[in-house]
Amino acid sequence: MPKRKQNIKAGDEVLIIAGKDRSFKGRVRRGKVLEVRPDDQRVVVEGINLIKKAVRQTQQMRQAGIVTQPGPIHVSNVMLVCPNCDAPTRVTRRRTSEGKGVRVCSKCHKDVDE
Repeated sequence: MPKRKQNIKAGDEVLIIAGKDRSFKGRVRRGKVLEVRPDDQRVVVEGINLIKKAVRQTQQMRQAGIVTQPGPIHVSNVMLVCPNCDAPTRVTRRRTSEGKGVRVCSKCHKDVDE
């Protein structure tokens, strides 16, 4: 499968638009992207899709047991929240005068990347 350009990067705030974590007690869920996996088109979002994993005792992890950690979700289930207008938006792209690609909010037309 060809690798596509990702519109979401680590550190972005995203809105969950589909899946089991879409709403919690009627509230729309938001979270910060911790990790992006472009090969399988998945992102890991802080506090979303929590999974329990049994871990062994190692030198780094002194206490063995069950650890709760966020699992990956498909990139189509999240939508970028613009840091300027604080609204979920699609992303367009434009080139700067230096030739660098920049993500642009489709609603307020300001740069998402600073």
